Amino acid sequence: MPEFLHTFNFPRSVRWQDLIDILIVSFIIYRTMLLIRGTRAVQMLIGILVVSFVYFISIQMDLLSLQLLLRYLLSSILLILVVIFQDDIRRVLTEMGKTPFLKTQNMAAHDLTEIISAAVYMARRRIGALIIIERDTGLAEYIETGFIIDAKLLQELLVALFFPMSPMHDGAVVIKKGRIHSAACLLPLSKNPDIDKRYGTRHRAALGLSEETDAVVIVVSEETQEISIVQGGDITPMRDEVRLEALLKEILLVNNRSGSLWTKRRSSRQEKSSDTTESPIPPIDG
Repeated sequence: MPEFLHTFNFPRSVRWQDLIDILIVSFIIYRTMLLIRGTRAVQMLIGILVVSFVYFISIQMDLLSLQLLLRYLLSSILLILVVIFQDDIRRVLTEMGKTPFLKTQNMAAHDLTEIISAAVYMARRRIGALIIIERDTGLAEYIETGFIIDAKLLQELLVALFFPMSPMHDGAVVIKKGRIHSAACLLPLSKNPDIDKRYGTRHRAALGLSEETDAVVIVVSEETQEISIVQGGDITPMRDEVRLEALLKEILLVNNRSGSLWTKRRSSRQEKSSDTTESPIPPIDG
């Protein structure tokens, strides 16, 4: 063994497998902390640490009743964690199950043109819309709540589905592999208490889906005529059609999909901090 290792009393029993083991566990903990950062899971974990510390103090001070109570609580902690963190656990496992290989292009440039044209058309005419673009995470459980359409992706059909008199206008439309797969789909509402109060149910539904999947959601507000892109728990308002097209191409087209999700989130926050007081898509006359 090298001399410098003797200086630090490096244990002779440590194997190279142990170092790999430590690195893998450290990576898992690190990735898990990144995924739960900014969620209610962080506060809950802090609460569990506080309870554990109080239990340790009760042992040291021989507080028998408190020991008994906390012992029963901590003995069921695994079940409690599963019940409380079921959404976060599902999100973490979904992220871990993704593979960076064998990506397939399920969105073409002409498909984006149809979606963008429909979104701009509806924004100018104050027609609310919720358009979901499926990516790697399957959306079967949400698709089941709506009606299967399986039609060619056309601007006119998207607008017709969200037209106020349409019987299917009050839900979300799912775009899958370049086709309109289903309509009137119900989405989970986000439980994030820090959502801007100006956002209504449509934006909360988009956030709720983006927190659980990697889908890209386009929201058209009928009140403000604002178009927003929702992804990874972030809302990015679009100032104009050019910005909308550029960001969708950056996220969805296969040649640009290697970009970091954290980079996209950072650009989203920078976009939010800019001036968005004026109407992003100016209304047409008439």
